Amino acid sequence: MKDMLVRLIGLPDVSLEEARLLKKEKVVFRRAIAPEKHLVSDWVLEHFGEYWQSEVEVAFSRQPISCWLAQRGNEILGFACYESTAKNFFGPTGTLESERGKGIGKILLIKSLESMREIGYAYAIIGGVGPAEFYEKTVNAKIIDGSEVSIYENLIRKS
Repeated sequence: MKDMLVRLIGLPDVSLEEARLLKKEKVVFRRAIAPEKHLVSDWVLEHFGEYWQSEVEVAFSRQPISCWLAQRGNEILGFACYESTAKNFFGPTGTLESERGKGIGKILLIKSLESMREIGYAYAIIGGVGPAEFYEKTVNAKIIDGSEVSIYENLIRKS
């Protein structure tokens, strides 16, 4: 998997999509807060695995917390983190399979990238990209040549 580079100036405005999801689907987007760390961490473990759980826990160690959530009532629908594995890296991010295709992932991505811009970055790295087409289409991200040898190259894995 390769990394991608995204320009943070001129990100798409998702405020109308966010308002539509709130009205139609009752989805709220917000930055996570410390008292819910254990709940978010457990949810990510259940739906996305141990590696992403570790990264989410790092996001909760930052101030402000570098994790955005999408929720409906008391149910987590998706999350997006930044600066978990490395400075200026976006990810991990995920949406419940049953909620995909509604724009939740797009809004979480934009909220996170806006947060990265607010702390001073002009560009961000999306690390170890799976859905490259999604990032190309949504934020005009570009593959970084040679990035198949990445920060994750020597990641310790379970046997």
